[in-house]
Amino acid sequence: MNIPALDESLISYVSSHPWIILLVIWSGVWKLIALWKAAKHNHLTIFIVLAILNTAGVAEIIYIVYLYFKDKKAITINK
Repeated sequence: MNIPALDESLISYVSSHPWIILLVIWSGVWKLIALWKAAKHNHLTIFIVLAILNTAGVAEIIYIVYLYFKDKKAITINK
């Protein structure tokens, strides 16, 4: 099987920089959690934006923290 040069260089780069794999896993986990919460709260715009943008988990974490404090505030008001 003949692998094109681009594939070989990409494999070589990723194997010499293992943090890329960790970043992809990190981003993927946060993205899945944020998309789940956006769907659960019927936030279609946020769902689309988070699905399209790749921010290495930063936007996803901000959204999750926002929902946490929003839900916490709603619980304390209802008591």
